[in-house]
Amino acid sequence: MSIKNEAIYAALPSTTRGQPTQLSVDSKGERLAYASGKSIFIRSIDNPAQASQYTQHTTPTTVARFSPSGFYCASGDSAGIVRVWDCSPNGSGLTKGEYAIISGRINDISWDGDSQRIIAVGDGKQRYGHCITADSGNTVGEITGHSAQVNSVSIRQQRPLRAATAGDDKNLVFYHGAPFKFNSIPGRGTHANFVYGVAFSPDGSQLVSVGGDRKILLYDGKTGDMKGQIGNGDSAHKGSIFGVSWSKDSKKIATASADRTVKVWDVEAGKATQTITFGEEGTVSIPDQQVGVVWAVGRSDGLIVSLSLSGDINYLNEASTDPTRIVSGHQKNITALTVNESDTSQAPTLWTGSSEGRLCAWDSATGVAETIDGNGHTNIISGLAATSGTHPQIYSVSWDDTLRSVDTGAKIFNGKSTHLSSQPKALTCTANSMVVVAQLESVIVIRDGEEVGELALKAPPTSLTACGSTVGIGASDSSLSIYTVPHDRAPKLIASLEKISAGPLTALSFTPDGSMIAAGDSTGKLFVYRLSGSSLELVTNRWSSAHTARITCIAWNKAGTHAVSGSLDTNIFAWSLKDPGARVKAGNAHKEGVNGIAWIGERAVSCGADGTVKMWEISGLK
Repeated sequence: MSIKNEAIYAALPSTTRGQPTQLSVDSKGERLAYASGKSIFIRSIDNPAQASQYTQHTTPTTVARFSPSGFYCASGDSAGIVRVWDCSPNGSGLTKGEYAIISGRINDISWDGDSQRIIAVGDGKQRYGHCITADSGNTVGEITGHSAQVNSVSIRQQRPLRAATAGDDKNLVFYHGAPFKFNSIPGRGTHANFVYGVAFSPDGSQLVSVGGDRKILLYDGKTGDMKGQIGNGDSAHKGSIFGVSWSKDSKKIATASADRTVKVWDVEAGKATQTITFGEEGTVSIPDQQVGVVWAVGRSDGLIVSLSLSGDINYLNEASTDPTRIVSGHQKNITALTVNESDTSQAPTLWTGSSEGRLCAWDSATGVAETIDGNGHTNIISGLAATSGTHPQIYSVSWDDTLRSVDTGAKIFNGKSTHLSSQPKALTCTANSMVVVAQLESVIVIRDGEEVGELALKAPPTSLTACGSTVGIGASDSSLSIYTVPHDRAPKLIASLEKISAGPLTALSFTPDGSMIAAGDSTGKLFVYRLSGSSLELVTNRWSSAHTARITCIAWNKAGTHAVSGSLDTNIFAWSLKDPGARVKAGNAHKEGVNGIAWIGERAVSCGADGTVKMWEISGLK
C-alpha cells in the first residue's frame, strides 16, 4: 500500500485591504508565483489546477519573484527572511539560500537580468532593504534615502544597472550599480501619497511609479530624470493604484486600482486604451478592488493577470472589457469538506468551507472551483454535509450561528437560513434528509429548516457521523453514542460506550454499510468498533500509534476495508482493516494541519489550514 500526492488545488493569494500584493510570471509566461499563508504557490497559467507548493517559510509569506532564468524563485516573509529556492518545472524545490534582510515584513523583491543579484525591501527598523547576491547572500549595495517602509523595488535588466525603490515616504529613490548606491530622488514631492508600485520597462528605457495619489509618473530608465505624468482627466483612476506592469514592447502599461478597475495605457499618447471594471456599476464592492497586476510578457496572446482583494485571479486581454477567466478558491484555512456523489456519469463535486465563511464547489475531475454566491456565512464554516438522491442538498453550519443550504444546480445559497441557539461544532445528514447539528451543549435534529428533536447527552458533543438513519455522536468525556433518527418518529439510543480513551472524541466515521465506526480522539489515537445489535465491539486499536495530535477527520473507502485519517500533526495516514499494522503516511500533507478528508473512488481528497485541496493516489489496497 502506498500514498502519493496526485494534484494540488492551490490556495489563492493572501491580500490585505489598502496594500499591494505582488504577482510574478516566469520569463516564458507559463507559470504564476505568489504568496499565500505560510506557503508559496507556483501555478500553471494555462491549467491552474497544476500547482506546486513551497512550505519552508515559518511565518506568513509576503512575496515571491521568479528569476529571469526561470530556474529559481526568491520569496520573502513577515519576519524579514528571504529564501532562494529551486523552482524549475522538474526541479527539487530545495532551498539554495536563506538570508535575513530586515527586521520586519518583506514587501517586494527584484532580480537583476543575470539572475545573480537580489534587492529585497520592506518595513524594517534599522534599514528598509538590502542588496545581496542570490547564491551566497554577500552584500552588493545598500538601500538608503527612505524614511518610511519601502513598498516596491525594480532593477533595470540591462547594463548599466539601475534600481528604483518607492515607499510610504512618498518618494522614489534611484540607484546606480552594481554595487547599488543612492543616486537621487527624482520628482521629489510630486507624489502626494504613498507610492505602491515601481517598474522598469523591459527595454530599460523608462521607469514608472504609481501610488495612493492616483498618479502615474514616468522617468528616464538610465538617468532617473522625471519625464512627466500620464492618466489625467476623465480616464484617470478614481482610487489608489496598487500595481503596475509593462507590456513586452515597452509601449504600454497595465495598472490595478482600488476603484475596481484595471486600465491599459498607451505610454507615448498618455491615454487609456482599455478599462476593465469588476463588479456591478454604481455599487461599492470592496472584494472587487484590484490590488495586483502583471503582464505575462513571455506569451504571444497579450495576457494580463490581475488580483482582486477577494483573492480571485483574473485573466484579462486588452481587446476585451471582461475577464477571459477567473480562478477562484480559498484564501484562508479550509475548515470543512464534503463530497457530493453524482447519480450521473459526471465526476463528484467537492464542497469546501473556510474560516472567512466562503463556500466553494470544486469539479473533482478538473480542479476548477466556483465560489457559491448569495446570502452566505460571515464566519468560520464548521461543518458541511451532503444528502444523496436525485436532487441532493448541501448543508453548512457556521460560527455565525446559522444553518444554510445550497442549490447545487445554480451554485447559490438558498434564501432562508435556520438560526441556531449556540455555536455549531459539527454537522451530518441522514439518508432521509434529517439534519443533525452538534452545538455547544446539545445535539439537535432539524427537518425542513425546523428543529424537531434533541439527542440527550451527558457531556458536550464534539463530533458527528451518519449512515442511513443511524447517527454516531462523540463527546468531550470520550463517550460514544449511537442513535437511530427516523423521519417520522423520535430519535432512539441503540448503543453506547461510556469511555473510549483519555481524550475527547474529535472525529467519527461509519463504514458505508454502517456496520463499523472509526473514532479518533484529541491525543491522536484511533479505534474501530463493530455495531452489533445494541453493543459496540472493539475491532482494532492498532491504529493508535501514528498520529501525534488531534485527529480531525476520518473517511472509509466504499468497500469499508480501508480508511484514511488526518490530524493537526499535518499528516495523513491510510489504514488497512485486514492488516491493522500496515499503514502508509503522507507527511506534511497540509502545513498547519489537516481539517477534512474523503474518498473519491480509489483516491483520497483532503483540505487543510494551508487553504489547499489535495488529491492523493492510494495504491496497493488489499
